[in-house]
Amino acid sequence: MPAPHARPTPSTATDGMIRVRGARENNLQSVDVDVPRDRIVAFTGISGSGKSSLAFGTIFAEAQRRFLESVAPYARRLIAQGSTPHVESITGLPPAVALQQRRGAPSSRSTVGTLTTLSNSTRMLYSRAGTYPPGAERLESDSFSPNTVAGACPRCHGLGTAHEVTEASAVHDPSLSIRDGAITAWPGAWQGKNLRDVTAVLGYDIDRPWRELSREDRDWLLFTEEQPVVEVHPQRDRIAKPYKGRFWSARQFVLHTLADSQSETQRKKVLQFVESGPCTLCGGTGLTQAALAVTFGGKTIAELHALPLTALAEVLRPVAELTDAAPATSRASSGERTEVAVAIAKDLLTRVEVLTGLGLGYLGLDRATPTLSPGEMQRLRIATQLRSGLFGVVYVLDEPSAGLHPADVEPLVEVLDGLRAGGNSVFVVEHDMSIVRQADWIVDVGPGAGASGGTVLYSGPVPGLASVEESVTRRYLQPRPPVEREPRTATGTLELRDVTRHNLRGLDVDLPLGVLTAITGVSGSGKSSLVGGVLPSVALSHPGIDRVVEVDQKAIGRTPRSNLATYTGLFDAVRAAFASTDEAKARGWTAGRFSFNVVGGRCEVCQGEGSVSVELLFLPGSWAPCPECHGTRYTAETLEVRWHDATIADVLAMTVEDAASFLASLPVASRALETLRQVGLGYLRLGQPAPELSGGEAQRIKLATELQRARSGHTLYLLDEPTTGLHPADVELLTTQLLRLVDAGNTVVVVEHAMNVVAAADHVIDMGPSGGDEGGQVVAAGTPAEVAQSAESRTARWLRAELGA
Repeated sequence: MPAPHARPTPSTATDGMIRVRGARENNLQSVDVDVPRDRIVAFTGISGSGKSSLAFGTIFAEAQRRFLESVAPYARRLIAQGSTPHVESITGLPPAVALQQRRGAPSSRSTVGTLTTLSNSTRMLYSRAGTYPPGAERLESDSFSPNTVAGACPRCHGLGTAHEVTEASAVHDPSLSIRDGAITAWPGAWQGKNLRDVTAVLGYDIDRPWRELSREDRDWLLFTEEQPVVEVHPQRDRIAKPYKGRFWSARQFVLHTLADSQSETQRKKVLQFVESGPCTLCGGTGLTQAALAVTFGGKTIAELHALPLTALAEVLRPVAELTDAAPATSRASSGERTEVAVAIAKDLLTRVEVLTGLGLGYLGLDRATPTLSPGEMQRLRIATQLRSGLFGVVYVLDEPSAGLHPADVEPLVEVLDGLRAGGNSVFVVEHDMSIVRQADWIVDVGPGAGASGGTVLYSGPVPGLASVEESVTRRYLQPRPPVEREPRTATGTLELRDVTRHNLRGLDVDLPLGVLTAITGVSGSGKSSLVGGVLPSVALSHPGIDRVVEVDQKAIGRTPRSNLATYTGLFDAVRAAFASTDEAKARGWTAGRFSFNVVGGRCEVCQGEGSVSVELLFLPGSWAPCPECHGTRYTAETLEVRWHDATIADVLAMTVEDAASFLASLPVASRALETLRQVGLGYLRLGQPAPELSGGEAQRIKLATELQRARSGHTLYLLDEPTTGLHPADVELLTTQLLRLVDAGNTVVVVEHAMNVVAAADHVIDMGPSGGDEGGQVVAAGTPAEVAQSAESRTARWLRAELGA
């Protein structure tokens, strides 16, 4: 990609500006800024500076609001609506598309194919151009999807996993009689008694040990499809009248509960009575036999979807490049050399090559989206947008480089340039300086986080930021002095032998103990499989390791009740401080009064949530601040108690940075806040609900919690990309904290793409050489300087640059 000043200037660049005036969203301090359209614009600043509030919370939110105002009221109610941004005016604003790091859990049926809509095209390919068995009728495209009635396997309903009830799963103790509960899978209480009474009326011995019943009787009781109805005369209750009772076999009861019960508790309960595994009818594909009988390139659609995208491209290429295709026909076995086949294959190949160009060639279309990293998800969405053909819109992207190896960043920049060349504006909130350097324009926000940020320090061409002394970003855009640090000496070795998991096949790895090790490699090379999937279990059996701590990016809680203050434990000290005031003592209140999770001091209208669900007639429900407590979570009486002239709600509203000085007299809280600051989280509010936190923020909260604990013994800390979402200045702070853990006698292993962290490590294990089936090997291992000289390593080039070698 050419340097910014060398790019051809778009014809509209001279007069095409988006002008923002008086932006006050979150911590923005009445910001005025002009941003050019039809350019790549990077929004930079340390975490919490306000760059996302400007790009997403103001510019995108206003574009979305205007679009919704133009939509008919009926259609508007079907679209998730955001709040109106706090801004005086924005002029020159085109429509906008946001590609954010989504935090919701995708559906288990969602795959790479469905996310990119490529599976729609492959289904059409098989429907219109597949090779059918002789005499078979052509199937519609829906018949090739396990998510439709037409295509779903009748046994597993398209899931690919079948739940089978067996004698072993339904009868846990064969020495018991039916009366004593031998058929464990049957319900308890009166339902179970009813089934036992019905069984007795049907002539079966319910007092004989299960194992002594004949095989024929046991099979009928467990698996029959029959449901005879008999008259039951209750023996134990002389008052009860005779009634008609229906028989259910164990299998029927379990499968009926799984399919029809509205109770999640009941469904979970009966799952213990089934054996789950790949469906034997469809082979785990979830498809009908008719769909699996159709092939393309000699492969079924399930086999095609299982291929890595690089291999899928090679299957499509021969057909896509045909020059002598036959005219389309209506024959059922239309074949693979028709005009229809060529047209669909050519379109598919073009779209697949965009994904492989973004470094995602190791993924298959059947890869479930819940298993993808945020970076992978976002690249898939970017590739989909690139093919959408939109013109004149603003794309607002949230850290598109997240989770990317430097080798994968280069093709990403080409894609962003493609969006701009297509007549669009590309706004990226970004920390990766290699992307920022290649932008046309930079908007730097700061200088600090939270109340110390919210000001636009500079808006203009990238080179101009060098003269802005207040900017924390500017020094990371300049050549940096080489890293000079003598690597530590290992205190021992954890040997991993013949490791096999995902694309790791018979891998041997020696992990040094007592040092900081960085695991590197391109996306899909096997880094996370090694660190998250294998290391924890192996390490626990090593005599020199007392404890293994996985500091992952999973949420610290699923509800607004969980937040930074409660998770770290500092809120206990805060509540105790409020309970120690004269006012609280006079009222007889203990620390429990100041908890928003228990009855007493909390607001009972919202039960301490701070917000309530509002159900609107004919409209989607939404959340709104509680009308009683106005979002404070507490009763008015509780808020009458003040500590240092602040209420308990005031403290929860403080940022970590502000609370650090306010709570300095509370040692437990002060220690927790200091560690949160040291991992770059000074901008977060103490009461920020867990669902609002990103994966990177959740991970750093967990790390801070670990850092404040006094531990003895040797702990192995495992972290997966802890620098996600961090400005380079915050990355330096985080690296210092990781080295602190090592200095305390522990071992730290990080999966990492940030070369400044890798350069600061004592040992590097580089995985690769590529992703998927072409990865899973150790390409190079040693000190950062040694790996930087490896001819086989794709990481070496960027590590050499970081080391100044």
